[in-house]
Amino acid sequence: MNDSLPSFHLQASCGNARAGDLESTRGLVHTPLFMPVGTRASVKTLDTRDLLELGAQILLANTYHLFLRPGAELIARAGGLHSFMSWSGPLLTDSGGFQVYSLGELREVREEGVEFRSHLDGSRHTFTPESVVEVQRLLGSDIMMALDECPPAHAERSYVERSMELSCRWAFRCRSVWLQSEPLHGSAQALFPVIQGGVHEDLRRRCIDELSREDWPGLAIGGLSVGEPLPAMRAMTELCCGLMPVERPRYLMGVGSPRDILESIDLGVDLFDCVLPTRNARKATLFTRRGRYSAKAAKYKEHFDRPVDPECRCYTCRTYDRAYLRHLYHVEEFSAMRLGTIHNLCYFMDLVRGARRAILDGRWKDYLKTCLDAYAEAEESP
Repeated sequence: MNDSLPSFHLQASCGNARAGDLESTRGLVHTPLFMPVGTRASVKTLDTRDLLELGAQILLANTYHLFLRPGAELIARAGGLHSFMSWSGPLLTDSGGFQVYSLGELREVREEGVEFRSHLDGSRHTFTPESVVEVQRLLGSDIMMALDECPPAHAERSYVERSMELSCRWAFRCRSVWLQSEPLHGSAQALFPVIQGGVHEDLRRRCIDELSREDWPGLAIGGLSVGEPLPAMRAMTELCCGLMPVERPRYLMGVGSPRDILESIDLGVDLFDCVLPTRNARKATLFTRRGRYSAKAAKYKEHFDRPVDPECRCYTCRTYDRAYLRHLYHVEEFSAMRLGTIHNLCYFMDLVRGARRAILDGRWKDYLKTCLDAYAEAEESP
């Protein structure tokens, strides 16, 4: 029976902000933490050596995309996702529910599951709660996500309510399969359900009440950062954190900007993922302790001997200046995207590492204010 729960130990708290240790069979990770997104078993433009140098603790991979290419069965024959991508640390796989939601008219949601057409070739497939757990079992991730439906931000309340209830039923079906399944690649797999309910407080409460009928290794907050106003996102995050078990890790899915992450840590969130740092790096938008900026801007043409961020420890900032990086982006060298991605991920992970240190040292509120004030003063002028 796959009933092993990863141990989560709360080390310190400042207000609602938490610092903890999450132990999986593949190692200990320190929270709060930011997970780089390796959608197709690869963090775009980087390799394992880059990620190890950055100090990545855990990576996220996408069930939907790996199901389509190269296929979960092939990855299982390779020894699982860790072996396939040469990553020895923990891995989290999402359920693919958000990607299926994004397909719009190419999918149909029913009680049994969701039928969808591949965005690649139009072929038909079906995800059920049972099949999604089996796919993630074949992948061998350390943390699996239960299948859920993510309603659009501006959906009618009646739709959001039906979607939330369906997601709860699906979560328990996932749980039933998970409890009866032996891990395929030798390491225990945890299962997190997803809290839905849109921006409706009573629906979020009902969802948590329903899921709380059973004990889970951790819980995720889903259905946010999909177009709702920021105050609503923060209100729902605060509500959920206040109702979730203290002794379990809390994962806010797909969030977000540095400000969103810091403010969510302040509300009690432990785990984050987002494509923002990698996607923006490929488009020449880089993050610094003094805000974000465009690496292609003309004013950096002669910024010799000035790194992207003088306070950054990353390979990019240790080695190159803004003038050279601007040149690489202008001539569309692939190395520009790689160097920008290294920097952005380093910034995001160091930001969250700094948050952990501040919580452990009892100076979280000062750290939060310093970071947010710096962004407010110089959002576009680092």
